[in-house]
Amino acid sequence: MITLDKFYIGGEWVVPAATNTMPILTPSTGQQVGTVALGNAEDVDRAVTAAKTAFETFSTTTKEERLTLLRRLAEVTRARLNDLAEAITIEMGAPATMARDAQAQSGLGHLEAFIAALEAHDEEETLPNGDIVSHEPIGVCGLITPWNWPINQISLKVIPALATGSTCVLKPSEHTPLSARIYAEMIHEANYPAGVFNLVFGEGPVVGAALSQHRDVAMMSFTGSTRAGSAVSRDAAATIKRVTLELGGKSPNVIFADADVDAQVAEGVGACFYNTGQSCNAPTRMLVERSVYDRALEVARMAAEAQEVSDPAQEGDHIGPLFDQIQYDRVQALIKKGIDEGTRLLAGGPGRPEGLPQGCETGWFVRPTVFCDVSPDMMLWNEEVFGPVLVMAPFDSEEEAITLANDTDYGLDAYVSTGDEARARRMARAMRAGGIHINGRGSDYGSPFGGFKQSGNGREGGRFGLEDYLEIKVRPPFVA
Repeated sequence: MITLDKFYIGGEWVVPAATNTMPILTPSTGQQVGTVALGNAEDVDRAVTAAKTAFETFSTTTKEERLTLLRRLAEVTRARLNDLAEAITIEMGAPATMARDAQAQSGLGHLEAFIAALEAHDEEETLPNGDIVSHEPIGVCGLITPWNWPINQISLKVIPALATGSTCVLKPSEHTPLSARIYAEMIHEANYPAGVFNLVFGEGPVVGAALSQHRDVAMMSFTGSTRAGSAVSRDAAATIKRVTLELGGKSPNVIFADADVDAQVAEGVGACFYNTGQSCNAPTRMLVERSVYDRALEVARMAAEAQEVSDPAQEGDHIGPLFDQIQYDRVQALIKKGIDEGTRLLAGGPGRPEGLPQGCETGWFVRPTVFCDVSPDMMLWNEEVFGPVLVMAPFDSEEEAITLANDTDYGLDAYVSTGDEARARRMARAMRAGGIHINGRGSDYGSPFGGFKQSGNGREGGRFGLEDYLEIKVRPPFVA
């Protein structure tokens, strides 16, 4: 049984002030594998105090000093990729291959991109009018990360703080503490000064709220649900903090008849189901030109029925379980509600998949599901399911495709497939989303990630990710 009973504060593993704990459950069986301590406002205050003290000196370090530390962290990360992957499989159910090659690897990919961005970053610049602008670290940063891509989001927040000379307090999801613990060990091994990075486990309404409300926290960066993001914004408002948010999505995937329809439909189904559908930018609404819609339905049905669901401890390209009982019950309820509304079910449906490996029968596995002929008045068109559930609808023109694609409160990513480059450019310009995928290709490490509308504000990754952790100061040139 794993016991996480200490927080990383001021460069040491310390006993929490709070005494509350919660079980760590593994999604493949639903069984308890450990216990994690839950902090309170006193623990947050200790961590913020340590970060505030460290900021006095860390904020004065040179770019080269911070690059040296980041390069050392990259070495440590490479050495512990397998440890990170194993932890992620245990705590949130990502299959072993995906946990290693995507989930854990993202921590290294983002780190290398931030190193490149910092190398190219000018800490001072001269404006055309002769005034001088300096870019300075913002201060103590409160960082709240989710369970679905734990290391991806930790690295997108912690690394730019460290790169710019800011300090931070990380509150990872209490449901995925194992990988966060390893990340803290990596920071320690990379020899970061005490207090630059601090880790407090806890629940959002307690530890997250205490961070957001703390007067000595200069910035909050949050990834999670739109509801929780609103709470962070409200809590931070009294002290006029900077707040960056990466929230939900209901991303459209527009497929035109001049695309490679079979390939793009099958790829779109796989992208929707990837990570068991637990990605905020998953392409969950597939819009297909009517002349090839019937063919697309057949391809989507076959792809869904061919999608293997199996034990996450095993290597392979199968998908694993949802991450907990609450999420399992929610996805089952949404599938059932879609059926009750009369939405046409093309593949999958309620319940667990058949033929699960021995020992996984009680895990939180769901059937990969596709609904078709879905319209904007239906619940499944609008609701972020956060499971392997795809909805499909036809369109007749480019203008209608744009209207349908933008018919959502969210705007994180959008996807388009076409053989016409000019059309791809028009669609990319017209779709209201922060990231556009074209013919199955998305952006890479170092590019900005974030959304429009209720998908959040601010950007993460590379140069754009650094900017959120910097303040701007202007001065005139010196004249004696």
